[in-house]
Amino acid sequence: MASVTSTGSSQSPRTRAGRPYGDPLVPRMLLGRRLRELRERAGLSRLDAGAVVHGSESKITRLELGRSGSRPREVARLLARYGADGDEQDTLLALAEQTTAHAWWHGDGDILPGWVRQYLSAEQAAKLVRTFEARFVPGLLQTEEYARALIRPACPEAEVERRVEFRMRRQRVLRRRPRPLNLWVVLDQQALWWPIGDRAVMGGQIRHIIELCKRPNVTVQIAPFGVGGRVAGDEPLTLVRFPQQGLHDMVYLERADGAGYPVRRAEIERHWHVFNTLVTEAAPPERTPQILAEMLASI
Repeated sequence: MASVTSTGSSQSPRTRAGRPYGDPLVPRMLLGRRLRELRERAGLSRLDAGAVVHGSESKITRLELGRSGSRPREVARLLARYGADGDEQDTLLALAEQTTAHAWWHGDGDILPGWVRQYLSAEQAAKLVRTFEARFVPGLLQTEEYARALIRPACPEAEVERRVEFRMRRQRVLRRRPRPLNLWVVLDQQALWWPIGDRAVMGGQIRHIIELCKRPNVTVQIAPFGVGGRVAGDEPLTLVRFPQQGLHDMVYLERADGAGYPVRRAEIERHWHVFNTLVTEAAPPERTPQILAEMLASI
Protein backbone atom coordinates (compact mmCIF):
# COMPACT_ATOMS: atom_id res chain seq x y z
CA MET A 1 0.00 0.00 0.00
CA ALA A 2 2.43 2.63 -1.23
CA SER A 3 1.76 6.33 -1.22
CA VAL A 4 0.18 7.95 -4.26
CA THR A 5 2.02 10.82 -5.89
CA SER A 6 0.41 13.75 -7.68
CA THR A 7 0.63 11.82 -10.93
CA GLY A 8 -0.83 8.67 -9.45
CA SER A 9 2.33 6.57 -9.49
CA SER A 10 3.66 4.94 -6.34
CA GLN A 11 6.78 5.67 -4.37
CA SER A 12 8.19 5.04 -0.92
CA PRO A 13 7.02 7.48 1.74
CA ARG A 14 9.38 10.33 2.51
CA THR A 15 8.88 13.39 4.64
CA ARG A 16 8.66 17.08 3.94
CA ALA A 17 8.23 19.55 6.76
CA GLY A 18 7.18 16.68 9.02
CA ARG A 19 4.75 15.18 6.50
CA PRO A 20 5.17 12.38 3.96
CA TYR A 21 5.15 13.03 0.24
CA GLY A 22 2.12 11.87 -1.73
CA ASP A 23 -1.52 12.85 -1.91
CA PRO A 24 -3.40 11.47 1.11
CA LEU A 25 -6.76 10.70 -0.52
CA VAL A 26 -6.22 7.08 -1.58
CA PRO A 27 -4.40 6.11 1.66
CA ARG A 28 -7.32 7.62 3.59
CA MET A 29 -9.86 5.70 1.54
CA LEU A 30 -7.96 2.41 1.81
CA LEU A 31 -7.47 2.81 5.55
CA GLY A 32 -11.07 3.86 6.10
CA ARG A 33 -12.44 0.89 4.14
CA ARG A 34 -10.38 -1.60 6.14
CA LEU A 35 -11.18 0.04 9.49
CA ARG A 36 -14.88 -0.20 8.69
CA GLU A 37 -14.53 -3.89 7.78
CA LEU A 38 -12.64 -4.62 11.00
CA ARG A 39 -15.13 -2.68 13.13
CA GLU A 40 -18.08 -4.53 11.62
CA ARG A 41 -16.32 -7.87 12.06
CA ALA A 42 -15.82 -7.02 15.72
CA GLY A 43 -19.54 -6.25 16.07
CA LEU A 44 -18.99 -2.64 17.14
CA SER A 45 -21.00 0.43 16.22
CA ARG A 46 -19.43 3.72 15.18
CA LEU A 47 -20.49 5.08 18.56
CA ASP A 48 -18.56 2.26 20.26
CA ALA A 49 -15.51 2.98 18.11
CA GLY A 50 -15.70 6.68 18.89
CA ALA A 51 -15.54 5.91 22.60
CA VAL A 52 -12.27 4.00 22.05
CA VAL A 53 -10.55 7.18 20.83
CA HIS A 54 -12.57 9.57 23.01
CA GLY A 55 -14.25 10.91 19.89
CA SER A 56 -17.69 11.12 18.33
CA GLU A 57 -19.60 8.83 16.00
CA SER A 58 -19.18 11.44 13.25
CA LYS A 59 -15.39 11.30 13.71
CA ILE A 60 -15.44 7.58 12.96
CA THR A 61 -17.74 8.18 9.99
CA ARG A 62 -15.31 10.73 8.52
CA LEU A 63 -12.40 8.37 9.12
CA GLU A 64 -14.13 5.42 7.46
CA LEU A 65 -15.16 7.51 4.46
CA GLY A 66 -11.59 8.71 3.96
CA ARG A 67 -12.53 12.33 4.58
CA SER A 68 -10.01 13.06 7.30
CA GLY A 69 -6.47 12.20 8.25
CA SER A 70 -5.82 9.91 11.18
CA ARG A 71 -3.48 9.96 14.14
CA PRO A 72 -1.49 6.72 14.24
CA ARG A 73 -1.95 6.38 18.00
CA GLU A 74 -5.74 6.55 17.60
CA VAL A 75 -5.65 4.06 14.75
CA ALA A 76 -3.54 1.78 16.95
CA ARG A 77 -6.22 1.90 19.68
CA LEU A 78 -8.94 1.06 17.17
CA LEU A 79 -6.94 -1.82 15.70
CA ALA A 80 -6.28 -3.26 19.14
CA ARG A 81 -9.99 -3.03 20.01
CA TYR A 82 -10.95 -4.58 16.67
CA GLY A 83 -8.61 -7.51 17.21
CA ALA A 84 -6.39 -6.93 14.16
CA ASP A 85 -3.30 -9.14 14.05
CA GLY A 86 0.24 -7.78 14.27
CA ASP A 87 1.06 -7.80 10.56
CA GLU A 88 -2.14 -5.99 9.66
CA GLN A 89 -1.59 -3.47 12.43
CA ASP A 90 1.87 -2.68 11.04
CA THR A 91 0.47 -2.26 7.50
CA LEU A 92 -2.43 -0.05 8.54
CA LEU A 93 -0.32 2.08 10.86
CA ALA A 94 2.10 2.73 7.98
CA LEU A 95 -0.91 3.71 5.89
CA ALA A 96 -2.14 6.01 8.67
CA GLU A 97 1.16 7.91 8.48
CA GLN A 98 0.40 8.72 4.83
CA THR A 99 -3.06 10.14 5.57
CA THR A 100 -1.58 13.41 6.84
CA ALA A 101 0.51 14.10 3.73
CA HIS A 102 0.04 17.37 1.90
CA ALA A 103 -2.15 16.97 -1.17
CA TRP A 104 -0.55 17.63 -4.56
CA TRP A 105 -2.55 20.88 -4.83
CA HIS A 106 -1.50 22.05 -1.33
CA GLY A 107 0.62 24.96 -2.59
CA ASP A 108 -2.40 26.39 -4.41
CA GLY A 109 -4.95 25.67 -1.72
CA ASP A 110 -5.62 29.37 -1.18
CA ILE A 111 -7.21 29.68 -4.64
CA LEU A 112 -9.18 26.42 -4.48
CA PRO A 113 -12.66 26.16 -2.94
CA GLY A 114 -12.77 23.53 -0.22
CA TRP A 115 -15.42 21.49 -1.99
CA VAL A 116 -13.28 20.83 -5.10
CA ARG A 117 -10.14 19.63 -3.33
CA GLN A 118 -11.25 16.04 -2.79
CA TYR A 119 -12.09 15.72 -6.47
CA LEU A 120 -8.74 17.18 -7.56
CA SER A 121 -6.97 14.55 -5.47
CA ALA A 122 -9.17 11.82 -6.93
CA GLU A 123 -8.59 12.99 -10.50
CA GLN A 124 -4.84 12.57 -10.19
CA ALA A 125 -5.12 9.15 -8.51
CA ALA A 126 -7.77 7.75 -10.87
CA LYS A 127 -7.43 5.24 -13.66
CA LEU A 128 -10.68 6.41 -15.32
CA VAL A 129 -12.66 9.65 -15.25
CA ARG A 130 -15.97 9.95 -17.04
CA THR A 131 -17.57 13.37 -17.20
CA PHE A 132 -20.57 15.11 -18.74
CA GLU A 133 -20.70 18.86 -19.34
CA ALA A 134 -23.54 20.90 -20.78
CA ARG A 135 -22.22 24.46 -20.57
CA PHE A 136 -18.43 24.52 -20.71
CA VAL A 137 -15.54 22.46 -22.02
CA PRO A 138 -14.23 20.35 -19.09
CA GLY A 139 -11.04 21.58 -17.47
CA LEU A 140 -8.96 18.60 -18.64
CA LEU A 141 -9.73 19.51 -22.27
CA GLN A 142 -9.35 23.28 -22.10
CA THR A 143 -6.74 25.30 -23.93
CA GLU A 144 -4.88 28.05 -22.08
CA GLU A 145 -6.78 30.71 -24.06
CA TYR A 146 -10.18 29.17 -23.33
CA ALA A 147 -9.33 28.74 -19.64
CA ARG A 148 -8.11 32.33 -19.42
CA ALA A 149 -11.28 33.70 -21.06
CA LEU A 150 -13.43 31.60 -18.73
CA ILE A 151 -11.55 32.47 -15.55
CA ARG A 152 -10.89 36.19 -16.08
CA PRO A 153 -14.43 37.52 -15.42
CA ALA A 154 -14.77 35.47 -12.24
CA CYS A 155 -11.62 36.30 -10.26
CA PRO A 156 -9.16 39.11 -9.51
CA GLU A 157 -6.84 39.90 -12.42
CA ALA A 158 -3.79 39.18 -10.26
CA GLU A 159 -4.89 35.54 -9.89
CA VAL A 160 -5.83 34.80 -13.49
CA GLU A 161 -2.50 33.48 -14.73
CA ARG A 162 -1.93 31.44 -11.59
CA ARG A 163 -5.31 29.76 -12.01
CA VAL A 164 -4.67 29.11 -15.70
CA GLU A 165 -1.29 27.56 -14.91
CA PHE A 166 -2.89 25.33 -12.28
CA ARG A 167 -5.49 24.13 -14.76
CA MET A 168 -2.80 23.30 -17.30
CA ARG A 169 -0.87 21.42 -14.61
CA ARG A 170 -3.92 19.28 -13.91
CA GLN A 171 -3.85 18.13 -17.52
CA ARG A 172 -0.47 16.41 -17.13
CA VAL A 173 -2.39 13.42 -15.83
CA LEU A 174 -3.43 12.72 -19.43
CA ARG A 175 0.27 12.36 -20.39
CA ARG A 176 1.69 10.68 -17.30
CA ARG A 177 3.81 7.58 -17.69
CA PRO A 178 3.46 4.68 -17.66
CA ARG A 179 -0.33 4.78 -17.16
CA PRO A 180 -2.06 7.96 -18.31
CA LEU A 181 -5.54 8.74 -17.06
CA ASN A 182 -8.32 7.35 -19.25
CA LEU A 183 -10.77 10.19 -19.87
CA TRP A 184 -14.26 9.79 -21.36
CA VAL A 185 -16.19 12.99 -21.99
CA VAL A 186 -19.76 13.47 -23.15
CA LEU A 187 -20.11 17.08 -24.21
CA ASP A 188 -23.40 18.79 -25.03
CA GLN A 189 -23.08 20.70 -28.33
CA GLN A 190 -24.24 23.88 -26.64
CA ALA A 191 -20.98 23.95 -24.66
CA LEU A 192 -19.10 24.48 -27.93
CA TRP A 193 -21.54 27.01 -29.38
CA TRP A 194 -21.59 29.03 -26.16
CA PRO A 195 -19.00 31.77 -26.86
CA ILE A 196 -16.07 31.90 -24.46
CA GLY A 197 -13.63 34.55 -25.62
CA ASP A 198 -13.60 35.44 -29.30
CA ARG A 199 -13.84 33.29 -32.43
CA ALA A 200 -10.13 32.57 -32.37
CA VAL A 201 -10.40 31.19 -28.82
CA MET A 202 -13.31 28.92 -29.70
CA GLY A 203 -11.67 27.81 -32.92
CA GLY A 204 -8.48 26.93 -31.08
CA GLN A 205 -10.45 25.06 -28.46
CA ILE A 206 -12.27 22.93 -31.02
CA ARG A 207 -9.03 22.13 -32.84
CA HIS A 208 -7.48 21.14 -29.53
CA ILE A 209 -10.28 18.65 -28.82
CA ILE A 210 -9.84 17.16 -32.30
CA GLU A 211 -6.16 16.59 -31.53
CA LEU A 212 -6.90 15.10 -28.11
CA CYS A 213 -9.29 12.62 -29.71
CA LYS A 214 -6.26 11.05 -31.40
CA ARG A 215 -4.96 9.94 -28.02
CA PRO A 216 -5.88 6.34 -27.13
CA ASN A 217 -6.73 7.34 -23.57
CA VAL A 218 -9.14 10.17 -24.50
CA THR A 219 -12.69 9.60 -25.75
CA VAL A 220 -15.01 12.50 -26.56
CA GLN A 221 -18.63 12.20 -27.62
CA ILE A 222 -20.79 15.10 -28.78
CA ALA A 223 -24.38 15.01 -27.57
CA PRO A 224 -27.38 16.78 -29.13
CA PHE A 225 -28.41 20.21 -27.88
CA GLY A 226 -30.12 20.04 -24.51
CA VAL A 227 -29.60 16.33 -23.87
CA GLY A 228 -28.41 17.10 -20.37
CA GLY A 229 -31.69 18.74 -19.47
CA ARG A 230 -33.54 15.57 -20.36
CA VAL A 231 -31.13 13.07 -18.86
CA ALA A 232 -28.83 14.70 -16.30
CA GLY A 233 -30.61 17.90 -15.32
CA ASP A 234 -28.11 20.01 -17.26
CA GLU A 235 -25.62 19.81 -14.40
CA PRO A 236 -22.03 18.51 -14.64
CA LEU A 237 -21.55 14.88 -13.67
CA THR A 238 -18.18 13.24 -13.07
CA LEU A 239 -17.44 9.62 -12.17
CA VAL A 240 -14.03 8.52 -10.91
CA ARG A 241 -12.69 4.97 -10.83
CA PHE A 242 -9.54 4.12 -8.89
CA PRO A 243 -6.97 1.45 -9.77
CA GLN A 244 -6.92 0.05 -6.22
CA GLN A 245 -9.24 -2.90 -5.73
CA GLY A 246 -11.99 -2.48 -3.18
CA LEU A 247 -12.37 1.29 -3.48
CA HIS A 248 -15.82 2.46 -4.48
CA ASP A 249 -16.17 4.79 -7.45
CA MET A 250 -16.42 8.47 -6.61
CA VAL A 251 -19.30 10.60 -7.86
CA TYR A 252 -18.59 14.33 -8.12
CA LEU A 253 -21.53 16.68 -8.71
CA GLU A 254 -20.25 20.20 -9.21
CA ARG A 255 -22.65 23.10 -8.73
CA ALA A 256 -22.30 26.88 -8.91
CA ASP A 257 -21.54 27.28 -5.20
CA GLY A 258 -20.41 23.85 -4.08
CA ALA A 259 -20.30 20.17 -4.88
CA GLY A 260 -21.81 16.90 -3.76
CA TYR A 261 -20.10 13.53 -3.27
CA PRO A 262 -22.81 10.86 -2.99
CA VAL A 263 -21.47 7.75 -1.26
CA ARG A 264 -24.38 5.31 -1.04
CA ARG A 265 -24.00 2.42 -3.45
CA ALA A 266 -27.48 2.98 -4.91
CA GLU A 267 -26.66 6.62 -5.64
CA ILE A 268 -23.36 5.72 -7.29
CA GLU A 269 -25.07 3.13 -9.48
CA ARG A 270 -27.82 5.59 -10.41
CA HIS A 271 -25.28 8.15 -11.62
CA TRP A 272 -23.46 5.50 -13.64
CA HIS A 273 -26.80 4.70 -15.26
CA VAL A 274 -27.29 8.40 -16.08
CA PHE A 275 -23.87 8.60 -17.68
CA ASN A 276 -24.40 5.41 -19.68
CA THR A 277 -27.69 6.87 -20.93
CA LEU A 278 -25.84 10.00 -22.05
CA VAL A 279 -23.33 7.81 -23.90
CA THR A 280 -26.13 6.16 -25.87
CA GLU A 281 -27.79 9.52 -26.63
CA ALA A 282 -24.55 11.06 -27.95
CA ALA A 283 -22.98 10.49 -31.34
CA PRO A 284 -20.44 7.64 -31.34
CA PRO A 285 -16.82 8.66 -30.61
CA GLU A 286 -15.63 7.94 -34.17
CA ARG A 287 -17.91 10.72 -35.43
CA THR A 288 -16.53 13.35 -33.07
CA PRO A 289 -13.71 14.68 -35.34
CA GLN A 290 -16.15 15.12 -38.22
CA ILE A 291 -18.74 16.88 -36.04
CA LEU A 292 -16.09 19.21 -34.62
CA ALA A 293 -14.63 19.92 -38.07
CA GLU A 294 -18.09 20.96 -39.28
CA MET A 295 -18.52 23.22 -36.26
CA LEU A 296 -15.08 24.70 -36.88
CA ALA A 297 -15.97 25.52 -40.49
CA SER A 298 -19.05 27.44 -39.35
CA ILE A 299 -17.30 29.66 -36.78
